[in-house]
Amino acid sequence: MKAIVRTQYGTPDVLQFTDVEKPTPKDNEVLIKLYAASVNPLDLFHLRGAPWNRHISGLRTPKQAVIGCDIAGRVESVGRDVKQFQSGDAVFGVTGFAGGGFAEYACAPEAKLARKPANLSFEDAAAVPIAAVTALQALRDKGRIQPGQKVLIDGASGGVGTFAIQIAKSFGAEVTAVCSTRNVDIARSLGADHVIDYTKEDFRQRAQRYDLIVGGQRPSFSFRLQAHAASRRDLRRGGRRCASTFPSDVIGTRTIPDREQEGPLLYSEHKPEGSNFPERPHRSRESCTRNRWTSPTKRRSRRDPLSRRRPRARQNRVNREA
Repeated sequence: MKAIVRTQYGTPDVLQFTDVEKPTPKDNEVLIKLYAASVNPLDLFHLRGAPWNRHISGLRTPKQAVIGCDIAGRVESVGRDVKQFQSGDAVFGVTGFAGGGFAEYACAPEAKLARKPANLSFEDAAAVPIAAVTALQALRDKGRIQPGQKVLIDGASGGVGTFAIQIAKSFGAEVTAVCSTRNVDIARSLGADHVIDYTKEDFRQRAQRYDLIVGGQRPSFSFRLQAHAASRRDLRRGGRRCASTFPSDVIGTRTIPDREQEGPLLYSEHKPEGSNFPERPHRSRESCTRNRWTSPTKRRSRRDPLSRRRPRARQNRVNREA
């Protein structure tokens, strides 16, 4: 079969269009004849060999020659443990970190696929999985969106942002979209109630506060640099801020509770329904500092790092000084 392959990490110049062996599905996988595939920032990181991803894709050379995650096509064959699909079904979904989407055929786990709606083309279906699921996680799972809330979506014209506008409106929220001048009409056409052109106005200078702020992929905005410091000026009391950023957050959402509250910092990787990615809670900086240095059971001094590794040496020094 034909495929776009690479034998080393690097720029798009390392890609080659050539013949490769047709994959064979495992017991829980589905072999799909691909009709369409989409390109995501994740594919670029796989291509370049981002450091955070090399433990999966290979330290020196890539384990998987073919990249590509978002796919759509028809089922060619299934593994013996697959129950939901059969040959001829139109499906779409993700191949995961294994890649393989930029080829004539690809294998994907059953849990990461869904039936393609009849009124959706293969091209449109292939553009859905990663971007749409990331937006859904940010709004529903992490942002806990509720009807009537005021939601601001920064980077509203990107892949995640365009889905976020539509999903937020489906939840009955009042949506404010932030994008550039050329994308203002697109944001309005997707259903945004208010549109802010960031080249002319900074929404942070407004008096408006929001229940939920979702940040997409707009590098020119400092949202990614300030993702750990939710601003009282932007958020209502109890509001939440979610960021879908690369590469530090892989693909997913990072939620920062309002400063008035002390709560956990939640981090979740991109995970389609049925996947086994864990959700990892992280304590706030204040609680980490308190537990690490002032816990009565640990009895450690913040000013004396020797107490962590050499408590006896520290005690001997104290005795000599005494």
